[in-house]
Amino acid sequence: MAEKQYTLAILVNNHSGVLMRVVGLFSRRGYNIDSLSVGITENPSISRITIVVTGDRAVVEQIKKQVEKLVDVIKVYEMTRHGSVQRELVLVKVRTTEQTRTSVVELAEIFKAKVLDVTPSTISLQLTGGLDKIGSFLELMNPYGIVEMSRTGITALERGSRSLCDIDYEDPGAVGERADQ
Repeated sequence: MAEKQYTLAILVNNHSGVLMRVVGLFSRRGYNIDSLSVGITENPSISRITIVVTGDRAVVEQIKKQVEKLVDVIKVYEMTRHGSVQRELVLVKVRTTEQTRTSVVELAEIFKAKVLDVTPSTISLQLTGGLDKIGSFLELMNPYGIVEMSRTGITALERGSRSLCDIDYEDPGAVGERADQ
């Protein structure tokens, strides 16, 4: 079976140590995390962990079941490419000269990247978008020389009006099959 990338949105109680337990599970099981993004939600008592992993369908199903069993995990959702909006922020510093600076700026404009800083030998850019857009942009910047790069990791929202935090806490089935219930 072919491996592909899967995006998981994990809603957790906003307590210290929860992220360590979730990431520790991945580490103990030998699952590599391609991308990780964490933050509180519109409800301050709930945090959202967005993790991108590569594997086959069986591996992802196993990951979801194991993560849902952890204490303080409310629910694990799989965010599909078509059923969600997925974005990442990248900051990239590119080597330039007087001769190449204009070309780099023109490419940045095509991708709607923002110029953050310019020095005689570099230009720093900010770009947001999906993995394909960011990948294409970085591929075009590579020949100029990427001096430094920082990426936030994927964050995602389900399409439509429903919120993943719209959970009926009185309904045990709404929060998944957890070992602590």
